[in-house]
Amino acid sequence: QVQLQESGPGLVKPSQTLSLACTVSGGSLTTTLSSWNWIRQSPGKGLEWIGVIHDDGATFYNPSFESRSSMSMATHQNQFSLHLNSVTPEDTAVYYCVAGTGWSDWGQGTQVTVAS
Repeated sequence: QVQLQESGPGLVKPSQTLSLACTVSGGSLTTTLSSWNWIRQSPGKGLEWIGVIHDDGATFYNPSFESRSSMSMATHQNQFSLHLNSVTPEDTAVYYCVAGTGWSDWGQGTQVTVAS
């Protein structure tokens, strides 16, 4: 079981870029066949999968987010990141980093509010 911890700004202005990082402990981002996800939950909505980055750096995104999102790894820090461009108040949510294709391990989540 790995531990994940999200970090990032709690408040972002509309049209700006939201950048979040997830620090992983108890496991390595480059473990063969490992995968690392970003998922969010908006008020009154269910979980939304944003995207995944695999151990080899390959990324795949939910089509709803693909045009304005990117994910990357910093293997020396055992961190992976999410950048979401052109945010609107509808991007207000709790953002989670999640390990594995089965979403086996979750960070505690970080609240992000988009407001001017």
